[in-house]
Amino acid sequence: MLDKNGIAKRIAKEVKDGYYVNLGIGIPTLVANFVRDDIEVEFQSENGVLGMGPFPFEGEEDADIINAGKQTITTLPGASFFDSAMSFSMIRGQHVHLTILGAMEVAENGDIANWKIPGKMVKGMGGAMDLVASAENIIVAMMHTNRAGESKLLKKCSLPLTGVGCVKKIVTNLAVIEVTAQGFKLLERAPGVTVEDIKNATEGTLIIEGEIPEMNI
Repeated sequence: MLDKNGIAKRIAKEVKDGYYVNLGIGIPTLVANFVRDDIEVEFQSENGVLGMGPFPFEGEEDADIINAGKQTITTLPGASFFDSAMSFSMIRGQHVHLTILGAMEVAENGDIANWKIPGKMVKGMGGAMDLVASAENIIVAMMHTNRAGESKLLKKCSLPLTGVGCVKKIVTNLAVIEVTAQGFKLLERAPGVTVEDIKNATEGTLIIEGEIPEMNI
């Protein structure tokens, strides 16, 4: 089973040379720490940063340099800062190759709910709606079940939707899953996790073809 860093490390393998990548709040922000050194990737944050690097070491933080989740970050040589209008022009203009988001629920048809739990105070949807509406490739980083042990990979989302039919791949603490027209297709299982464990933790349709390899991270 993976922890949050393990999920981010596995997702980092999906990042290709030359990509422009938007990292959502939570687990996705960790992905920048694990990208291979031999490729060039530009990480974008919708608060107006292009060229984010890994998180700073303790004592080296600059409170003026933050990501969309208000976490302190580092910037790489050539990084740039700009206003929200420019940032969302990049996103809505489909200039971002890959979007990595957290989620509270994902449906088997690729619907995503990641911004609101009814009855709980939220600041708003933020940039999530623009990101899922504009991105060609969306990977979700999430825990497979909630704190009550209930599946977060569902037949149909119960929470307010952020986007419809947009998620391409999901990496959880248990598995790597592709969203297909037939449902969730199991691609890889986390170390120490069995296919049966994943079946029991998945409410939506789970497609299992052949022997499922263990993740190589």
